[in-house]
Amino acid sequence: MKKAYLFIILISVTLYEANSQNNSNIYGDNFSSINVEDFTFIESDFPENIKMPIKIKGEILSTCPKKGCWMRIRAEEDTILVRFKDYGFFVPKQGVEGKEVIINGDLSVDTLTVPQLRHYAEDAGKTLREINKINDPEITLSFLATGVIIKE
Repeated sequence: MKKAYLFIILISVTLYEANSQNNSNIYGDNFSSINVEDFTFIESDFPENIKMPIKIKGEILSTCPKKGCWMRIRAEEDTILVRFKDYGFFVPKQGVEGKEVIINGDLSVDTLTVPQLRHYAEDAGKTLREINKINDPEITLSFLATGVIIKE
């Protein structure tokens, strides 16, 4: 009997995810978001110098307002900088903040250089004064996405 309930729940989740994907926008490579087990939640003590292919579900905090060539998302308690493989696709420049997103690609810990940080600040519309205050590199969780699903 427990197996029957588990089967019904699994089918319900699968149908819900498949139906909700119809209300989604896909950027880059299409990938399946149905398997809940595929989602990875990141712990704060993520080891440095590691790259691993995964899917992550999170909330969009911001996107590049110039081209849509990067976005920042919150997954659990972490903020992740997401860039897109080979600049092969972009996401909307506005109007997606707060939406649920699923990203597929490689997670790593990167050091962003001062010129990179200043470039992102410029893209984000920061003032020259704010940009010039950036003087130190930043270690951050970084994600190179091959595909993105933004839920509507």
